Amino acid sequence: MTLEEVRGFMEKQGVPGRDLHDLPSSEKTFPDGSNFRIEIAGIERASTLEAMIEESRKRGVPVHRVIATVGGSTFCDKFELRDMAAMAAEQRIEVVMAVGPRKAWDAGSKEGCSPEGMMQGYRLRGSDYLSYWIADMLRNIEAGFRGFLVYDEGVLDLVSKMRAGGLIPQNTVFKFSVFGGCCNAAGARLIESFGADSLNPLSDISLSMIAGMRKAIEIPLDIYLIVVDSFGGTYRIYEAPEICRVASPCYFKIEPGTSEAAIYKPWVSEEFHADFIRQKVKIASVLLEIMERYGGDARISPAGAADLVVPVPEANGGSR
Repeated sequence: MTLEEVRGFMEKQGVPGRDLHDLPSSEKTFPDGSNFRIEIAGIERASTLEAMIEESRKRGVPVHRVIATVGGSTFCDKFELRDMAAMAAEQRIEVVMAVGPRKAWDAGSKEGCSPEGMMQGYRLRGSDYLSYWIADMLRNIEAGFRGFLVYDEGVLDLVSKMRAGGLIPQNTVFKFSVFGGCCNAAGARLIESFGADSLNPLSDISLSMIAGMRKAIEIPLDIYLIVVDSFGGTYRIYEAPEICRVASPCYFKIEPGTSEAAIYKPWVSEEFHADFIRQKVKIASVLLEIMERYGGDARISPAGAADLVVPVPEANGGSR
């Protein structure tokens, strides 16, 4: 086959044969007709969520979705989880939980800490850890949460089948993490076919690569505008209008810092997280300024958009 024939085959599979260097505008939107929303990571405790809500009110910044317990929800007791779920439900904020076991938690996973081992994928090791992850997801569902961060294709396949089979609530949603390493349209189509409800590609992919992903899939793309230094420290806030134009519908992700290990370890104080989350909301307010000035007709969803999958605290019997 010639290179052109290879590209023609890719097109027949619904995958662009080339990166879309002409940067076509996306005609896709969220259900409410909007083009972008704001996502902030690092809601580690109920006090962090409270601080974020206060700062978002102060600055007039609608935060649509948060990534919570990045350090692991197993560091929160059931009362903390229930309080967070109730608070998010009251404010109509979608919460995506990062649940318990990770690759690095496995006592036998030291290979993953070696230079070459780190390139072998952020996946769960063995069936025991698959079952632990799912058990912790169920613990969070009991607390009222309905959104979960997934970085392992095997886990995504299993939990999507659980959702389809009625073993977990039908309105449970799954966000595929940047740790899954997706960075091309073929991979994006595969992740979508496994049941992901949104996809976070690598933080440094180009506009033409983002456009190719958008052509290939329907689910929202979650795009870093700022990312921790250990991921490259990318700060793309002036690219936001063009990213929105080619990627719509998209969540703009706000995650500054030095490294995830430094800012999400559970022994970091609650006061640190509360102060830090206020800075993230401030950055989101700068994003809104840039979008208002240069974003043309791009629309942001109102706070509490109807299609957001917010927690269901009434399922948990209240807090302590």
